[in-house]
Amino acid sequence: MSVTAIVGAQWGDEGKGRVVDYLAQQADLVVRYQGGDNAGHTVVNEHGTFRLHLVPSGIFNPRALCLLGTGMVINPARLLEEMEQLAAANVSLDGLAISAGAQMLMPYHVLLDGQEEKARAGSAIGTTGRGIGPAYADRAARNGLRVGDLQHPDYLRCRLELVVPRANRALAAFGLPPLEVDALWATCQAWAQALDPLIVDPLPVLREAVRRDRQILLEGQLGVMRDLDWGIYPYVTSSNPIAGGACAGAGLPPSAIQQVIGVVKAYSTCVGAGPFPVELNDVTGKYLREVGGEYGATTGRPRRCGWLDAVALRRAAWLNGFTGLAITKLDVLDSLPELKICLAYRIEDRQVEELPHTALLEQAVPVYETLPGWQAPTAGVRRWDDLPGAAQAYVTRLSELAGTPVRYVSVGPEREAMIEIGKA
Repeated sequence: MSVTAIVGAQWGDEGKGRVVDYLAQQADLVVRYQGGDNAGHTVVNEHGTFRLHLVPSGIFNPRALCLLGTGMVINPARLLEEMEQLAAANVSLDGLAISAGAQMLMPYHVLLDGQEEKARAGSAIGTTGRGIGPAYADRAARNGLRVGDLQHPDYLRCRLELVVPRANRALAAFGLPPLEVDALWATCQAWAQALDPLIVDPLPVLREAVRRDRQILLEGQLGVMRDLDWGIYPYVTSSNPIAGGACAGAGLPPSAIQQVIGVVKAYSTCVGAGPFPVELNDVTGKYLREVGGEYGATTGRPRRCGWLDAVALRRAAWLNGFTGLAITKLDVLDSLPELKICLAYRIEDRQVEELPHTALLEQAVPVYETLPGWQAPTAGVRRWDDLPGAAQAYVTRLSELAGTPVRYVSVGPEREAMIEIGKA
């Protein structure tokens, strides 16, 4: 048995989708274990370029079962749109399944998300407005609807009659008109007709895969610094992207996970609000954004860019117990004469090497180490030994700082643009 969790080691947008797409070619089961359609995974392969928001990135392996896990919040309308786009590109959806326990993201969640973010004004979190936070809040308050409810129409009707008045009271507080139970019921009936064949109880599926010693990939969304408990709260998502969240979100015991691959971009990027000490508002930051194509896959918002933050990386390595790193977008650094890595923060008159409270992080000034660049193209490289010496030194330094061996280095968005360390 081999169960591998793929986890974002930074603020999200690290390139997890391309890593999952690469590793999924040998996988039997790929499970997306948390999050919703508020962040996208960009995948480039022989089928084209795709920005997946809900469907696991393993969908391009027709032999793999791809499961939208119990820890997710799923907007059925968005899922159906994504499925249509994949089908139009001749990507088979035969292996797609949805956990009956996953939460349904309803139209009122989207409305409330937008209004709540507006109400925060100068303290906005920077949400995508997709309804993720309100949906997870309803789940925690036991006011949510699950995908499996679509298979039980009488039960679903009763649940709608119970939760919609509550949602309408929240909408009324923002001056918005109420939603009708009948209209939502009709929408749910349409969703049920389209999605019923895909809805499964995930535990028998997972147990059978483990017993048969299948290759299982667990796909997370966003990154450690956006984790609800361990990120830069309150500028976080509403679930747990860390490897510990994979067990609950997928439906596996902690002892089942054998490998945790931390995906880290060769520099740092961030979408949304909150402190980001390594942000570069200069020509280098602009270079990273333009050469790296750093625009959000979901919103198109320009990403905030900066040098790699080793404080965040060390935190991620400890919280997840990384057994290996996958470094993406190394090729973006090809033209830079020198590179910097943030080793610590200066806060007032103190130097700190651990992530401080958010209030202090907003004051943090990065303490950098400078390394030489390689100023040579790496996009065509497929072997470790063929990387420029300075590029090897940079990757090795990241490994030292994380205390984790580097397993993969990406030098382009295409599936084949991946160097496996130790592979001849």
